[in-house]
Amino acid sequence: MGLVRSIGLFLLAAVLEIGGAWLVWQGVRDHRGWAWIGGGLIALGLYGFVATLQPDAHFGRILAAYGGVFVAGSLAWGMVADGYRPDRFDVLGALICLAGVAVIMYAPR
Repeated sequence: MGLVRSIGLFLLAAVLEIGGAWLVWQGVRDHRGWAWIGGGLIALGLYGFVATLQPDAHFGRILAAYGGVFVAGSLAWGMVADGYRPDRFDVLGALICLAGVAVIMYAPR
């Protein structure tokens, strides 16, 4: 159950951080206004809280592993929200990052 919870928290953190950054981007660069920016800031703040809920107590490990989730999640977000189509090197890089997440977080210690 700890593994499922941890993966779920990483996914929630990715939605909050990437979604929050996207909302700020839309508010500023696409001139959608302060409501979008404010929503993004709230989501980014919630991301910081969700990261603390990981079962592992080591900040450096959690944030290092989350970096790999962020890379893959950012590409996925771009595909869904902006119609971005990753090339094979984007996909390979994301898979390498996710392999790093697995090693950092879930290797037996």
